[in-house]
Amino acid sequence: MKPLDALVSLVRADGGWGYQRDQEIQLEPTCMALMALAGHQAAYADLIARSRAALETQSDGKGLYRLLRGRPEAFWPTALSLAARAALGEPKANREASIRRLLEVRGRTIIGDPEVDKIVDIDTTKVGWPWADGTFAWAEPTAWAVLALRLNGEGDHPRVIEGVKLLLDRCFEDGGINYGSRRMLGIITEPIPGPTAIFLLALQGSDDPRVAAARQYLMRVVEPMTDLEHLGWAKLALAAHDHDPAVREFLPKLDAQIQRAYDTQTAEGRPVSVLRHALVELALHTSERHPLRLTGENARPVPATGETVPPAKPQAPPKPGFVEGIKSKVRNFMIRGLGAMRQPPEFGSIHIGKAPEYEGDLLAVLKGQYEHYRPHLPFAGKRIVLKPNLVEFRKAQVINTDPRFIDAVIQLCKAEGAAEVIVAEGPGHWRNVEFLVEESGLGRVLRKHDVKFVDLNHDEPVKVPNLGRTTGLDYLYMPRTVMSADVFISLPKMKTHHWAGATLSLKNLFGIMPGICYGWPKNELHWRGIPNSIIDIALTQTPHMAIVDGIVGMEGDGPLSGDARHSGVMVMGLDLVAVDATCCRLMKLPAGRIPTLVLGNLMKLGRLAEADIPQIGETIASMAQDYVWPPKMETILMPEKPAV
Repeated sequence: MKPLDALVSLVRADGGWGYQRDQEIQLEPTCMALMALAGHQAAYADLIARSRAALETQSDGKGLYRLLRGRPEAFWPTALSLAARAALGEPKANREASIRRLLEVRGRTIIGDPEVDKIVDIDTTKVGWPWADGTFAWAEPTAWAVLALRLNGEGDHPRVIEGVKLLLDRCFEDGGINYGSRRMLGIITEPIPGPTAIFLLALQGSDDPRVAAARQYLMRVVEPMTDLEHLGWAKLALAAHDHDPAVREFLPKLDAQIQRAYDTQTAEGRPVSVLRHALVELALHTSERHPLRLTGENARPVPATGETVPPAKPQAPPKPGFVEGIKSKVRNFMIRGLGAMRQPPEFGSIHIGKAPEYEGDLLAVLKGQYEHYRPHLPFAGKRIVLKPNLVEFRKAQVINTDPRFIDAVIQLCKAEGAAEVIVAEGPGHWRNVEFLVEESGLGRVLRKHDVKFVDLNHDEPVKVPNLGRTTGLDYLYMPRTVMSADVFISLPKMKTHHWAGATLSLKNLFGIMPGICYGWPKNELHWRGIPNSIIDIALTQTPHMAIVDGIVGMEGDGPLSGDARHSGVMVMGLDLVAVDATCCRLMKLPAGRIPTLVLGNLMKLGRLAEADIPQIGETIASMAQDYVWPPKMETILMPEKPAV
C-alpha cells in the first residue's frame, strides 16, 4: 500500500486522524495528513473537508488549537494547524486570529539566577514558545511557531526575530539541536535529528554557519538510518535547503533510503503510524509540492534585529466560577480524606534475587521471586502493562532497562497465564520512541513474543483527579493504556540521578505522562518539583509491582552520563517506596534522605525505614556496593536527622 492510500484508509469516519488506527482525533497527525493530502484536493475533496471540520472542533474559538480531551494548556499544535491551513490554501484572513494568538503566547524566562547559570549554558532571557501555557520555551515548539508564522507572512515580526535568536542560541556550534540545552550540569548533551530538521525548516534562507553545520549533522546522522520518522523529517528539511550542493547530491540517496525503509517495514507487517505515513508521502514528493518550503516574500531571511520582546507576564491561574469552586473544595476534602485512610501495600516484603549476568537464566530467578507475590498479585487472565525505562540510546552506556531483562519478565507474565502483555513507554528526551525501541534491541524482543508496544507520549489522554496534590495541580492527564491495565508493573534500571539522587521504580513513572499534554522533556513536572511530581503520579496511578534491573546499574552522573556498575541483582516488590529504598541501600545511598522516598513515606505510599521492610532472598549486606554518588548530591538530600 502506498502512503497516500494508507492515510485515506486510516481517516476517522467523522474526519481527522489519530496517531494510530482507531484512536480518537489527535491534532498533530491530522495536520500532517492534511498537508500530505493538500496536493490532491480535487481527488479527496470530501475527506479533506470532513477532516478540516474535525480539526476545527479542537479550536478554542479564539485562534488556538488544543486537544479538547487533553490538557487545555497544551496549545503547541496551533503552529501545525496554521501550516496545514496555509497548505490547503485557506485565505489568510481566515487565519488571522490564529496568527495573532500565536504571536501573543510566550514562554517563561529566567533573568539573573546564578543557580540556573550553573546548570545550563543557554540564554534563558530569550523569549520563545513553550509546549503549554505558563511554561518555559523549548526548541521544537519555537521552531514550529517561527516556521508557521513565516509561512503566513510574519517573518519580520519581532517575535519571529526573537524566536530565531533563541534557536541559534540553543543549537550546537558543530551542528544540530535538541529540545533544550547544549550542556546540562557540566555534561555536554547531544543533538537529535527530529528537532534539528524542524530547526532547519524554521531557518530557511539563513546563512548563519550554525545552520550550515546543522545540515551537515543531519545528513551525517541519518545516512545509516532506517527509521522512517527521522528520514522523513530529514528529507523535508534538507529539500528546503537544496541550494547547498552537498544537500542536492544527498537528496536522491535519501529518497531511495526512505522508500526502501517504508517497503521493508510494511512488508514485515510492522505497524506504521499515521504520522509516518504522512511524512513518507510528503518526503517522497518534495520536488512536486512541499507545504513547508518558504517561497516568494516569505522566503526572505529573517532580519537580524528587531524590537525588544518583553518576557511573558506572570499570570495568576484563572479563578473557578462559584459552582466549580464548590466542586473543587469538595474534591479536595474527599482527596484529603482518602489520603488519611491510605495504607501501604499489605504485603511489604522485598525480594532481592541474585542474577550475575544477562545471559543467565533470568526467568528462573523471576519465577523464584514471584512465588512470594502470586497470592497477593496473580497474573493469570490479567492485562499486564510493563513500563521499562527507555530514555536515550547510546551504545557505550547502560541507560535503559536491558531488553534481555524485559524478555524474561514477558516470559514470566506469559508463563503465569496473562491474558495480554503490553510494553509501554513515553520518553521525555526523545519523541521518536520507535527509533529507541529498535536501536536498543527491544523491538526484536517484542516481535519474538508478539507483544504490542504503546508509545505513551502519544496515547489517548485521560483526565483524572490528582490524588497527591503536592504539585498544586488539581488534575493529571494519564495515558489510557496505563489507566486500563489490570496489572501495571514498573521495570526501571538501577541508577543514580543528578537531580533526584536515584532513579528507580518511582522516578520511572515520569515516562507515563503523555508528551502531547506536557511537552518534551515534560519540563513543567520538573519545574513543579521532581519529588512532588513523582509522588503525585504514583498516588494517582500506583503501580501494582516493581521489578528492578540491577544486574548492571549506573553510578556517578546518572541517569545518562554515569558509569556502568555491575551489581548482579533483580529486586521485586509490591511497595514501590520499599523497593526503591532497598535499591538505594544496595547502592549505599542514604535512602532516608532521598526526597522522593521521604515524601512517598509521608504520603503513606510505602515504607521507608529498613526495620519496617522485611527482606527475602539475598540480604542487603551480602549484595550492597559503594556506588559513586552524583556530583553535588549533598545539595539535594534531605537533612540528616539529629542523633537523639
